[in-house]
Amino acid sequence: MLTPYNDDYFMKQALDEAQKAYDTNEVPVGAVIVAKNQIIARGHNLTETLNDVTAHAEIQAITAAAQYLGAKYLKGCTLYVTLEPCCMCAGALYWSQIDKIVFGARDEKRGAGTIGKSLYHPATLVLNGIMENECLDILKGFFAKKR
Repeated sequence: MLTPYNDDYFMKQALDEAQKAYDTNEVPVGAVIVAKNQIIARGHNLTETLNDVTAHAEIQAITAAAQYLGAKYLKGCTLYVTLEPCCMCAGALYWSQIDKIVFGARDEKRGAGTIGKSLYHPATLVLNGIMENECLDILKGFFAKKR
């Protein structure tokens, strides 16, 4: 059973967002942003819905968190996202100065890690592999359905 306020709990919340994307025929990536053990923002891919290539889960969550906080910097916050951020999202996270990024599955083709850690703010802690199998399963299921 998941206990509130741990990485698994918050990644499960991000997976719930990924399911929302899956249900609307979006690539199933979900994100939540947490401050003081409270979810302050949620997001999932909306690129098809909005006809906007920048409408990634992380961007949706960053925007919602900034609005919630009334500030452009996300200091004291943690992003939980089901898939490794791409270079675009890593850049936005860099500028947000978020404290911590936790992602489930690596994106071997388009993830920011393919370029190196230089895309992340030097003060940002980056962790990966949290609920990795579950994060991969929803993506694999989505793309299997497409083919």
